[in-house]
Amino acid sequence: MFSRFKTALVEADQALPGRDADPFARSDKHVVLGTPVVTDDVPDGLEVAIFGLGCFWGAEEIYWQKDGVWSTSVGYAGGHTPHPSYEEVCTGRTGHTEAIRIVFDPAVVSYADLVKAFFEVHDPTQGFRQGNDVGTQYRSAIYWTTPAQEQTARELTAAYGAELERRRLGTITTELRPASEVPYYYAEEAHQQYLAKNPFGYRCHANTGVKFPD
Repeated sequence: MFSRFKTALVEADQALPGRDADPFARSDKHVVLGTPVVTDDVPDGLEVAIFGLGCFWGAEEIYWQKDGVWSTSVGYAGGHTPHPSYEEVCTGRTGHTEAIRIVFDPAVVSYADLVKAFFEVHDPTQGFRQGNDVGTQYRSAIYWTTPAQEQTARELTAAYGAELERRRLGTITTELRPASEVPYYYAEEAHQQYLAKNPFGYRCHANTGVKFPD
């Protein structure tokens, strides 16, 4: 019934209605880092980065291991449906991509380093899929939270895109938008730090194998 929404973004007037408020209960603490998972009030001196790079379970694991990352969470961004559930996002009828939200200390790890890792650990040329995962919810995306982040994201996307095209590996399809246009909705508790709770769980890293050029 919903198969056509797997390879085409749903229009706002066709999206599922969603909810007026967040109905999902979550733990107060990050399973790995011990910091808050819901971090709408970011401590002074820290910044927020939001990426979509395929299945959010494996993506979150990559980033919580990085020095300078204070907290991570998984959620849904870039769509129309307010406070969607995982099952709703998987229909393709919310318009969201599976996203990770990273709160980091730029004095320890730069936003540029986070973006470079983003490009190296997934394949940004695959459109509405990552490997065997097919659907608009797996699309590549960078949602910047500051003007400086926008500049960095655009410059590094262009640089990595040029390297991939030089190697004839395809054209980058990464969505670039301000986070202010695409509300981030925290995913359910079962998905937060999923691979810390389920260490033998599913990981999808359909990367190109290309390191970021010097």
